Amino acid sequence: MKIKFTKMQAFGNDYVYIDAISQQLDNLGELSKKMSNRHFGIGSDGMVLICPSEVCDFRMRIFNPDGTEAEMCGNALRSTAMFAYYHHMTDKTTITVETLGGNQTVDLTVENGEVVNITAAIGKPELRAAKVPVITEEETFIDRQLQVVDRVFRASSLSWGNPHTVLYVDSLEDLDIEKYGPAAEHLECFPRRTNVTFAQVVDDSHIRIREWERGTGETIGCGTGCCSAVVISNMLNLCGRSVDVEQPGGVLHVEWDDQDIVHMTGPSHVVFEGEFYL
Repeated sequence: MKIKFTKMQAFGNDYVYIDAISQQLDNLGELSKKMSNRHFGIGSDGMVLICPSEVCDFRMRIFNPDGTEAEMCGNALRSTAMFAYYHHMTDKTTITVETLGGNQTVDLTVENGEVVNITAAIGKPELRAAKVPVITEEETFIDRQLQVVDRVFRASSLSWGNPHTVLYVDSLEDLDIEKYGPAAEHLECFPRRTNVTFAQVVDDSHIRIREWERGTGETIGCGTGCCSAVVISNMLNLCGRSVDVEQPGGVLHVEWDDQDIVHMTGPSHVVFEGEFYL
């Protein structure tokens, strides 16, 4: 069986995107394992399927390299909309996408037929402990001291359907993410595991991050991690509501509006297209 795919990067996660409307796919967990850099060598953080939806323009399903299904990813959301536009699945520049983390809206900026920028409204963060995998009797998990291996971090957590924990550092330069990332992901206080965003607040409108994604490892960036860093930092009076977030994959702009909807803006681009034979 031949499967066509497109590898895309959205100033962050590299995923492979597959049209699951015109192609019939089975054994999705095993397929995701094969499509990851661990098994196939294409360097992906996972697999994204563009599927039909009864409530939105499209449904996005996202799978981790270990074969588990994920809830939502902001970078995947932006690239999904661009994939649909470039593959003539729609001519809309405002696209609604159904995800396990909720229904989101993506706006494409198109110039001379080219998508030059993408803004995803990824919804409202959830601060309730029921939505964040934290063992606590308190309603929220905000501004805690968290012991990770031999170091204590200022920490907080929230959820976009997929949970993120922000750990603050004075500098990212000498951070051993291979040491602290997996240790934080598997702490007892996160019974369902968490994505880990290491954040350095530079000033009111500039944050640097490095991202350890559960089930994947370190990524070149994570849109939802960027949004988590901005929301939590604003709640802690560390930054404003309009912030540039610097990560190895590039700089994303994040705005938390007065309706508490988070908007993430940045480009996406095709790395390559190919075919996979099962």
